[in-house]
Amino acid sequence: MVESNKVSANYARTTEVTATPPTQEDTKKNSERRFQPRLLPTLAAALLLPLFISAGQWQWNKASIKGKLQKELDARGAEPAIQIPTSLVDPQALRYRKIVARGQYDVQHQILIDNRTHREQAGYHVLTPLRLEGSDMRLLVNRGWVPALAEHNQVPQVATPTGTVEVSGTAVVPNTRFITLGADDVNNKIEWQSVWQNLDLGRFGKAVNFPLQPIVIELDAASTAGGFVREWRRPDERLETHLGYALQWWSFAAITVVLWLVVNFRRTS
Repeated sequence: MVESNKVSANYARTTEVTATPPTQEDTKKNSERRFQPRLLPTLAAALLLPLFISAGQWQWNKASIKGKLQKELDARGAEPAIQIPTSLVDPQALRYRKIVARGQYDVQHQILIDNRTHREQAGYHVLTPLRLEGSDMRLLVNRGWVPALAEHNQVPQVATPTGTVEVSGTAVVPNTRFITLGADDVNNKIEWQSVWQNLDLGRFGKAVNFPLQPIVIELDAASTAGGFVREWRRPDERLETHLGYALQWWSFAAITVVLWLVVNFRRTS
């Protein structure tokens, strides 16, 4: 009887299933993450990354160009002034150089450039052709800023010196990239169009019957040749803003990469 009880007890012990607790290795396997790219997040990242990077590069390039132009202005502005000749000049060779010219203002072909602000006030830039002494050649002189009238459809009266004047200032090459809304053909007008949206030297040259130098002189603040408000914009204006925008776009690109990695790491079971 005793033998039978022992056998039964041994049998019970051998058939009993003992639950073994999960090992640390098993727990690690269950909590392991694996990189498994998903279609939609990958497509979104592939679309956004080039966009953010190129936008940042564009802003960086704009800042770089403005910085180079400012260095060029500072270097060339320190050189001796040049007397403008009566023959056509190379605009790039004279850009940002100090120039001097003598002649008489041609009021008949004077224009006002619209939408120019000074201390948040709307107004115009006054550009008057200067007939160079001893020739029929003209040089456009930017005489500065004047405020607009309360009624914007009315043009302010601008006083212009008579007789021979000597102008001095900085030679600039006007921008050729701008948007003109509802451009008028001045050749088809009986009267001279005095207000322009932008300065287009090519268009101006076609509208007149005299030769024109391919540069504009920004009148010095100390000049007494009939100037107005002359606080000229620096080439590197808003350079820090462009750099800030570049860093912002590149930050978006970095965030996109981080989010893409987080989304595509999955926990395996």
